Order: sequence, then C-alpha cells, then structure tokens
Amino acid sequence: MAEGGIHPLAVIEPGAQIGADVEIGPFCVVGPRVRLADGVVLKSHVVVTGDTEVGEGTVIFPFASIGEVPQDLKFKGEDVRLRIGARNRIREYVTMNPGTAGGGGETVVGDDGLFMASSHVGHDCRIGDRVILANSVAIAGHCHLEDDVIVGGLSGVHQWVRIGRGAMIGAVTMVTADVIPYGLVQGPRGHLDGLNIIGLKRRGASRADIAALRALLVDLGAGSFRDTARTRAEAQVTGMERDVLDFILGPSDRSFLAPRPE
Repeated sequence: MAEGGIHPLAVIEPGAQIGADVEIGPFCVVGPRVRLADGVVLKSHVVVTGDTEVGEGTVIFPFASIGEVPQDLKFKGEDVRLRIGARNRIREYVTMNPGTAGGGGETVVGDDGLFMASSHVGHDCRIGDRVILANSVAIAGHCHLEDDVIVGGLSGVHQWVRIGRGAMIGAVTMVTADVIPYGLVQGPRGHLDGLNIIGLKRRGASRADIAALRALLVDLGAGSFRDTARTRAEAQVTGMERDVLDFILGPSDRSFLAPRPE
C-alpha cells in the first residue's frame, strides 16, 4: 500500500474527495464526484462512481459496484445521488444504485448495516440503520426499509414496498406488499407469520410489549388493517403498538401482508 493508504494500482479520478485514514486497495476505481469520509476502506476491485457519498468507517469488499447508473430504462442521465452512512459492511458483488428523477433523485442507506454478498439496493430506496440484507437479497426501486430490518438470503422485495422497523423476512421469500413493524414474513409468496420474536427480544422488548403486539396482530387479522388501526389509534397504546399503527396509517397505496388464512 502506498503512502496515505492508496495502492498505486488504484484509479482515483480528479475531483474525488478522500478523507483521513482512507484505505483504497489495488484495482479500485473512484469517480470524480465521489466523497469518501474518514476511515473508509475499499478492499480491492471496488468501483465507486457517480454522485456518491460513503460515510465514516464503512468497509466495501471486492467487486462491489457502488453508485453506478440506476437499472431503470427511464433514466436519461439526470443528476442523481447515492448517500451511504457510517460503519456499513458492504460485501462482495453488492450493487447500490442512485436515485432517479421520478423517485426524488436520491437513494439513502443508513448507518451500521450489513449488506452480504451479491445483495442489491435499487434506485430511490430508503434503507434505515442496522439493516441486514443476507446473501443475494434484491431490493427493488423505491422501497423503504426502516431501522433493524433483516431480510433472509435469496429473498426479493417488490418495488414501492415498505418494511417496518424490526421486521424479519425469512429466506427465499418474495415480498409483494407492506410489512408491519416487528412482523415475521416467510414463504415463496410471503405472508405475515406472526411477530419477529427473536428481534424483539434482542431489542429488549418487555413481555408486556410483546403481549400487546400479539393482541394487536390478532385484531388486525380479524378485519381491515387500516380500519382496525384507525380504531386502535384513538386508544392509549404502548410505544411499539404506536409504531405499528403509525406505519399502517402512513402514506402508501399498497396493501399489507396478512396472516395466512386458516
């Protein structure tokens, strides 16, 4: 590694902004509009291009492609952006695309995420903090994954879908509708399969919180999610129940994944 942590076989185009203690390995390419914050590591063979910002301490592994033009045939070279937060781990062959003019022009990835090998974050997505995408997960354009979401390997998320905070998607699942916070979804065509109990316990949820969420899930399964949420929202509820109700009543034109019919 050459002085400053930049390998002599790396290509850093004029205009790129490189922070302190950045390491850039051999055969990496960093475009002229890229900004790498302090402590970023590009292992080797990494491409970071476009109007892309990578946050402090993020590590990107070989053969990742970050900030390349969106996979949208309507894209005509507009000025679009990709913002990646701090301390993410972006593994081999991951792809992350910037936004499009039709989706606000920006893709945003939060802090402390783990993006395992060959996972994909599509254009105009909003990815929260501490999100985990397992191997070969594909997140289509315009999706919103809130904090602490986990998506199991080989799963896909349809465009425009929202996944609420703390939800878990099982492996090999296709998610075609919104997922409530703390929900557990699994199956070839995903259905709501209860609560993400493991995730709730990791978050320190009390037994009372979990019991309240289970009762809410029963009520939601008995009728329209939105009608039930409007009724329950008028009552005094706990913080986690409020997360679910606010999510259901939030702006979206999609339906919700519901429990499998008995």
